Amino acid sequence: MLNYRHLHYFWVVTKEGGFARAAERLDMAIQTISAQVRELEKSLGHQLLKPSGRGVALTEAGQAAFARAEEIFQLGQCIADEVREAASGKVARLAVGLSDGISKLAAHALLEPVLATDNLRLVCHEGEFEQLLAELALHHLDLVLAGQAAPRNPNLRLVSERLVESPVEWYGPARLVGTTERDRFPQSLNDLPVLLPTGHSALRSTLDHWFDTQGLRPRIVGEFEDSALLAVFAARGLGVFPISSLGASDVGLMQGLHLLGRCDDVKEEIHAIRSRRGQHHPLVLQVIAAARA
Repeated sequence: MLNYRHLHYFWVVTKEGGFARAAERLDMAIQTISAQVRELEKSLGHQLLKPSGRGVALTEAGQAAFARAEEIFQLGQCIADEVREAASGKVARLAVGLSDGISKLAAHALLEPVLATDNLRLVCHEGEFEQLLAELALHHLDLVLAGQAAPRNPNLRLVSERLVESPVEWYGPARLVGTTERDRFPQSLNDLPVLLPTGHSALRSTLDHWFDTQGLRPRIVGEFEDSALLAVFAARGLGVFPISSLGASDVGLMQGLHLLGRCDDVKEEIHAIRSRRGQHHPLVLQVIAAARA
């Protein structure tokens, strides 16, 4: 197993540019530090430092080791603060994973009930569904919001619950959404520039099927992974776009967007996925209770 004390000495030597300055910083003998770095090189099987003038320089192997050491010790410097905050009970931490296929505006609406929590520290990660489930299983996340339920896998020990099934509404800028377009909806989608989520979204496949059943052939002018970004481009006049009615509660934040129409037979689902060990997190329970209500 890697000796992190040896790695720390190597890290300090590199940052100080030599063994003498590292020894002064650590208040240790140069010979001791040099011996510890040699032990690290021996355990890794590669030379990490080479003489350079009056100091040392990194070999190629040393550059790789130093890059990781930087990450490790920068994270390590955060531990004391985080432990102190946790012990004081002053920080309410909630780490949420957002599957890259769901509406971020809808996710905001679901999380809104806890946003006024005193001393809240909300950490949001966006990523692929399988990656987020792995992070959740390792207890790096408290909650995952996704467009699908977690697969049945006893090894992951996850609990999945559908929070919402929200009908889809269409919005667009004033110059594209007039009385005529609203009256002709959804057929007016054949004549308007349309913005859609990309194919990785569960909503996209539902919309494509709906277009077929309605006999629609929309002119797609843009595809976006992020629903909030999609709404921004729509507000700037690029086209009309679909969003769940839950996410539409935040559309008012975008100036100039107007309701075109609503399709009740197209729905976006959002599921809450928790680990069994972490399913009693008070903020997670608050999010779920608010969604049920």
